Amino acid sequence: MSYYKVIIVDDEAEIRDGIRCKIDWAGNGFELVSSAENGQEALELSEQLHPDVVLTDIKMPFMDGLTLAKHLAERMPATKLVLFSGFDDFEYAQKAIQLNVVQYILKPIDAAELTEVLQRLKTQLDTEFAEKRDIEALRAHYQSSLPLLREQFYCRLIDGRMSSQRIREQAALYEIDLSGSWWTVVLLHIDAGNADSAFAQESELIPLSVKQFADEGIRHCCQRSLIYNDYVAIIASFDEQSQVLTLIDDLNHVCTQARRFLNLALTAGVGAPCSDLSSLYYSTQGARSALDYRVLMGAGRAIYIGDVEPDPSAQLQFSEQESRELISAIKLGTPESIHTAAERFLSQFRAARLPLGQFQLYFIEMMAELLKIVRAYQLDIEELFGKDFDGNFHLSRFDSLEELANWFLDTCLKISTLIRRERTYSARATADRAKQFITTHYSDPDISVEMLCDHLHVSPAYFSTLFKKETGMSFVTYLTDVRMDQAVRLLSTTELKTYEISLQVGYIEPNYFSYVFKKRFGISPTKYRNNQGGKNV
Repeated sequence: MSYYKVIIVDDEAEIRDGIRCKIDWAGNGFELVSSAENGQEALELSEQLHPDVVLTDIKMPFMDGLTLAKHLAERMPATKLVLFSGFDDFEYAQKAIQLNVVQYILKPIDAAELTEVLQRLKTQLDTEFAEKRDIEALRAHYQSSLPLLREQFYCRLIDGRMSSQRIREQAALYEIDLSGSWWTVVLLHIDAGNADSAFAQESELIPLSVKQFADEGIRHCCQRSLIYNDYVAIIASFDEQSQVLTLIDDLNHVCTQARRFLNLALTAGVGAPCSDLSSLYYSTQGARSALDYRVLMGAGRAIYIGDVEPDPSAQLQFSEQESRELISAIKLGTPESIHTAAERFLSQFRAARLPLGQFQLYFIEMMAELLKIVRAYQLDIEELFGKDFDGNFHLSRFDSLEELANWFLDTCLKISTLIRRERTYSARATADRAKQFITTHYSDPDISVEMLCDHLHVSPAYFSTLFKKETGMSFVTYLTDVRMDQAVRLLSTTELKTYEISLQVGYIEPNYFSYVFKKRFGISPTKYRNNQGGKNV
């Protein structure tokens, strides 16, 4: 059975012990995971333990219950707060309500009353958890989201951001029919300069109107249309490659209708048909290129890339998906995954039968992908490619495709090794810079993770993970250690008063400094000094 986690916060040990002993925690569905003497300690514990419920006194030293409630409401809004106090003060209750505190209890705390509060909280938590896990509600939400999910799927398809397997999985999940042997992307460019006055005032409706014209006007193939960036995009499928010509006729009709009824200059860029949906990105590129020709051929018509540029099927083209897989493997993968991705990338070289000049162009394109990574991680070019590297790559340096393949794989592995080394150095350097910052600023009472991360230019979440990994402790623990070490030094080597040492090591309240010191060393600062600099500690 899973229990809801509770933390008790009160500066009086008798009250904490009384609450802990008098309540049947497990019987009511809770687990008491910790207790704290003040709000500051409770806040640190909450960030580590993520409790479901915090039971806290209001009047406490160092950080009171209302301040704790305010911090928890900001950082952990799902945590339920129960406040108790010995003062029947309406102002406290009013502030508690503003902080979304679920219950306000007066001391002395009655076990039966607190048990009733916990039972009500369990019912509330059970309901919230059940709502989050409600399969029927999730299914209904999923069904209502299907149109949006399908549109996102088509956008990713057009962008070339999915592998063949992922396309099949997503299509089945979203109940999308992808039947057909050939697919083409069409991009409709809208020039609304002379649009009908009614539409000119409602320009956001123009793409929807064009989409409707396209849906109604394309009759000779299966198609799906969507709003895609500044275009209306169409994914058309058909059984024979030659049917793209019929699609072009339909698109010319759509452009004519848009001019006639809406006074819009609508141009359709038609990409080359492809037989693999994972290669649809190249059809999208072709559609964009076709639209560029409207300057020469005139707007208000369909322009087919196959009519104005050489046959793209005779060219070697690198899949966007394969390129991303290779880059991902180099950055994060194992040597085996790098080998697999590089081999897939190189297989197109082996399968193609092109003139040497064509191979040289694609070799440069292939190497450009690697140079992007080298630049992003600021790796040593000489270490990778030698002292004589001038930025140029020549196939003539290799005697065979196999020699090229081996060199390419070795280069990918070398880049991966350098990235891991750089990442390790970077993490260590960041942790060292953080330590130096703490050493320099530990006396500032306002020092915080946010202040440090602003100095390091990293996010708090990333820093916390990195710092814990490099030092084995959290920022707060490390800061406290530094402050306590400095306090011991000052106690042992100076005649400063305890309150003066407290200020010098970053604690505004001397009592809280003494509390932290005693918790760390088991003895007060004064007794530490009296014990000849702590020799008996």
